[in-house]
Amino acid sequence: MTEPDFEPLSPGLLTADTDTDTDTDTGTDVAPDPGAGSVATEEVATEELWAIIDRLTRELLAQRQVLDHLSVANEDSDDAAPEPSSADGAGSETKPKTTSICILAFDPPQYTAELAALRMWVEDLLLPVYGREISTNRPWCARWQEHPEAVVRLHGLWLAFQQLTDAEAGLTGPATWHRDHLDPTLAQLRDPGGPFGACTTNAARPNHRLLTGPAGAPVAALVPTPGLVDLPSAA
Repeated sequence: MTEPDFEPLSPGLLTADTDTDTDTDTGTDVAPDPGAGSVATEEVATEELWAIIDRLTRELLAQRQVLDHLSVANEDSDDAAPEPSSADGAGSETKPKTTSICILAFDPPQYTAELAALRMWVEDLLLPVYGREISTNRPWCARWQEHPEAVVRLHGLWLAFQQLTDAEAGLTGPATWHRDHLDPTLAQLRDPGGPFGACTTNAARPNHRLLTGPAGAPVAALVPTPGLVDLPSAA
């Protein structure tokens, strides 16, 4: 069965009709409400924004399912592989697997895939909705993925978003996410003394620099390679 063709919605339909209407009771012409067009346009823009948020959320959840599936498949293949043995026949010690959901505990391939999904969420949803203007009091860095602290904090924020915006979280889930996760995370990241303190403070002059850590080395040098750190599993 062929689907009927629909004409695309004309922008003119979103604005108020400029022609005058006739009052059926008095027979006189009545001027249209000048604000009707702007209200209709704002309502359409709001609906489009929520549609984008809904689409991105479903895409992120689908990617999460794919990553979980790949993780389970890797674990199954690791379990099936025979343990290497030493020359004297005794099994060699193997590094225990971590069950932490912290992104720094991921193996390099999983870290790369997780960071790509996180970057899509940050740039397609978080910044368009919550990215306030850059200033000396609210710095930002377009290369945030090179700041380990920013990656860990934003990853935790993303995980909380997935949990608290799910229908099972209840009606107060989104409000809880804003109060307990979004606001504290952005306050830390965009504080002048935060990880972006030496980065962009004026949108017209982009800048990127990793701050020096307590040991005198760039912060990135103090963070272990992804997948090489054992973190305690989630309770």
